[in-house]
Amino acid sequence: MTFESLGLAPALLRALAEHGHATPTPIQISAIPLVLEGHDLLAGAQTGTGKTAAFALPLLQKLCVDQTTHNHGKHPRKPRALILTPTRELAAQVHESLRSYGKHLRVHAAAVFGGVGMGGQIMSLRRGIDIIVATPGRLIDHMDRRNVDLSCIEMLVLDEADRMLDMGFIPDIERICKLVPFTRQTLFFCATMPPEITRLTEAFLHNPVRIEVDRAASTATPISQGLVASASGPTKRETLRRLIRGAADFKNAIIFCNRKRDVALLHKSLQKHGFNAGVLHGDMDQRARMVSLDAFKTGNVDLIVCSDVAARGLDIPDVSHVFNFDVPTHAEDYVHRIGRTGRAGKTGIALSIVTPADQKYILEIERLIARKIDWLAGESLANLPGEESGQRTPRGEHSQRSRRTAPGGNARARASTSRPADIGAQLSPKPSPSRRRDGDRPPVEAAPKPAVPQSRHGQNEDGAPVVGMGDHVPRFLLRPTAVKPEKAAGDKGDPR
Repeated sequence: MTFESLGLAPALLRALAEHGHATPTPIQISAIPLVLEGHDLLAGAQTGTGKTAAFALPLLQKLCVDQTTHNHGKHPRKPRALILTPTRELAAQVHESLRSYGKHLRVHAAAVFGGVGMGGQIMSLRRGIDIIVATPGRLIDHMDRRNVDLSCIEMLVLDEADRMLDMGFIPDIERICKLVPFTRQTLFFCATMPPEITRLTEAFLHNPVRIEVDRAASTATPISQGLVASASGPTKRETLRRLIRGAADFKNAIIFCNRKRDVALLHKSLQKHGFNAGVLHGDMDQRARMVSLDAFKTGNVDLIVCSDVAARGLDIPDVSHVFNFDVPTHAEDYVHRIGRTGRAGKTGIALSIVTPADQKYILEIERLIARKIDWLAGESLANLPGEESGQRTPRGEHSQRSRRTAPGGNARARASTSRPADIGAQLSPKPSPSRRRDGDRPPVEAAPKPAVPQSRHGQNEDGAPVVGMGDHVPRFLLRPTAVKPEKAAGDKGDPR
């Protein structure tokens, strides 16, 4: 089947031909005719199968056909289509796709998302647009400032609806939907189909047609998946470097971590070892995020270390490898992560570094995707050092550092370690005062022994253990205290 058979406008066919798109994907074949007919849609398909074009092309088609009937003359035209996305990067990507597909149409779109100033967005909204691509939070900011009017919205699209559910955007979406006409056409597109999505359809969709091109939460066939065993800590970073250096047909790679601080640490480690790596996580400002992402797309950097902000919907062409430095704690995130490679029918490789603590997450992932992920040759958790040695070594090193920095007795302990012959002498019991003969006792008039400073580790400076407060009085108990004089009977405020 071709795009011509789907009934698209000649201007759209021309744009598709210029971008080299000749054959529609299965999700596009199923969704485009239904959207053109005006049905509400709940569509699920594997990531990387062309879901953006599945709703962007018919949306542009419908706006193009009856564009003349919505000519407002001198008044700026109001938006007629609204596309909501969970992340800023996805909003920018969808906006760019609309510009590419509609380059020969007189349809204007604006991207509205956080992390950047509102001035340019306000100018675009007031000038008049046909399509808004927005994240829910920034769109509500514009709604509160009355910069946007949603009373003429005819089509509402929720891209990556399952991700919006995970991120807690449902209250914001409910508020937005109250300002959108009830007669709108609503489209849900997602890569996974959790039960919560089905419940949302009852609130937002009207008699929707459900499409599942592939089994929900399945992974693309061209992606080769594998597991690699590793201990945690610096060994894990060394394992990643080994995989990158030994990767076959390596072109570039996306590396995923679970936490933003691990993203920064791993990025610094890769740069220290000579790798050309970028970074992308949620704490970066939007300009820095876009610069880093563009550098990876254009090939200026070979590696990009990311949090899950880059796991959803981003279309980065020709990604050869995906490395899960951290196994995702949510099985659905694994499907989206590895979907950054093997897109549009191309092959890709996805490898996950697994520590002993990650075994339960791997089982959840295999249960979700209904397939077994094989270990690479020679890789197995059974070949790793025991859990006890792997976990107690860092704490032992930390305690040694603490002893090195402690004063007094710890220095002698270090000296005794270096001189084994002195161990017996140090462990021999010393005569205690209670065992002395009466003739050996000091006279009563003798001056008391000076107080022995107490160390922080329960030993005096002479190595003897401290019992209670020891044989001295702490200094804070010897400090003089000021006693207030009693007030006279005639003083003001006397209780008598």
